[in-house]
Amino acid sequence: MIIHQLSVFLENRAGRLAKALSVIGSEKIKIIALSVADTSDFGILRMIVSNAERAKTLLKENSFSANITDVIAVNTNSEAKYYSEVLGILSDIDISVEYTYAFKKNGDSVIILQCDDNQKAIKALTNNNISLMKAEDIYSI
Repeated sequence: MIIHQLSVFLENRAGRLAKALSVIGSEKIKIIALSVADTSDFGILRMIVSNAERAKTLLKENSFSANITDVIAVNTNSEAKYYSEVLGILSDIDISVEYTYAFKKNGDSVIILQCDDNQKAIKALTNNNISLMKAEDIYSI
């Protein structure tokens, strides 16, 4: 149920995002989901990719700072009430969602969650019949 997310730190300079994507694209690594958060000095590129370990190696070889983080993927529909239900389950047991983003897969929404305790979150969500995606299902998109 754990999904590997690639995080890349980018200087706020023209072309850095394009260069990072070009580096991993050189080996035809698929980008499944992507999110960019920025501050005044740098940005964080978060991606679910088909081969996170290889992408991390390629990026480091090209002077990018990159690491892999474990996240959870919730298979859902796009209704806000469902998203709210998922977050409510986590809130009820004092799990903090550090960040989240979403993407579409075959008409369904997939919510990526990074929680302060992913294992506890997985247990709570599955106990409440929330559909979580397996890594192989995500990487094969």
